[in-house]
Amino acid sequence: MTERQGSLAARRASALLRSFVKPRLLGAIASLRHFQAIIERLSPEKRAPFMPDIPGDWTPAIGTPVGATLVYLYGGAFLIGSSRLFRFIARDFARSGFDVFTPDYRLSPEHVFPTALEDVMRAYKALLATRPGPIVLAGDSAGGGLALSLMLRARDEGLPLPQAAALFSPWTDLAVAGSSARENEEKDALFTRRAIVSGARSALGRTSAKNPLASPVYADLSGLPPLIIHAGSDEALRDDSTRLVERARAAGVEVDFELWPEVPHAWQWWTNIIPEARQSRDKAVAFLKQRLAVPAAD
Repeated sequence: MTERQGSLAARRASALLRSFVKPRLLGAIASLRHFQAIIERLSPEKRAPFMPDIPGDWTPAIGTPVGATLVYLYGGAFLIGSSRLFRFIARDFARSGFDVFTPDYRLSPEHVFPTALEDVMRAYKALLATRPGPIVLAGDSAGGGLALSLMLRARDEGLPLPQAAALFSPWTDLAVAGSSARENEEKDALFTRRAIVSGARSALGRTSAKNPLASPVYADLSGLPPLIIHAGSDEALRDDSTRLVERARAAGVEVDFELWPEVPHAWQWWTNIIPEARQSRDKAVAFLKQRLAVPAAD
């Protein structure tokens, strides 16, 4: 646990969410989906030209190219989210030199586990088949958990794994068994335990919440590539990260882990408001680029 204090902007953002969004979150899904539909109508599709049959958004590198494709998996509790809604995050990574592909995946409750995993696996296999060069992953919240599931599935199928992955407040336990779900319920800026459980039930269908591909905190994590994981110390989902880190390190996985004080869930979205958002994103980009570096010749 870190002792440093969060920025004033982070504390204010958390207080705003806690007061005005958190009490209404469960009833806001329909409105959020309506907003998402508006964004999608106003934003034309930009599918990757080398795999036009794969739903998703392609953003070529804007900065100096690093020669790698970053697959970004968005969050939204599997209830909301689309590549066009989160295009602003893809552009941010593109400005760091990554070619970015954000695959779309079908949402719950209309489509339950393992639909989202099947959708992103199809996109990943298409990238392996059509896109030369290394791949890295990034994902937040449900997308962070989905990134882990994708790597586990790829490992088990004998596919090449990404070089590294950056996970922001990953949702890794749909059984909601971490103690922070209760300990931090009042402090969390966005979620109650009830909201997390409701989202998990919608996403799982009849699947066990401890299925390791639905809840990767219960998986054998051996063989995964290096991970950088950032979570908030006040989050109800804090232990989805702390438990994952413990298990990953025990399995021999390299993990760079940091808990951030007084930030809201998935604060990396707030790059123009919260300074910790840019700091976290910059650390993740640096980590990914370091793992992409070609070793010096002997």
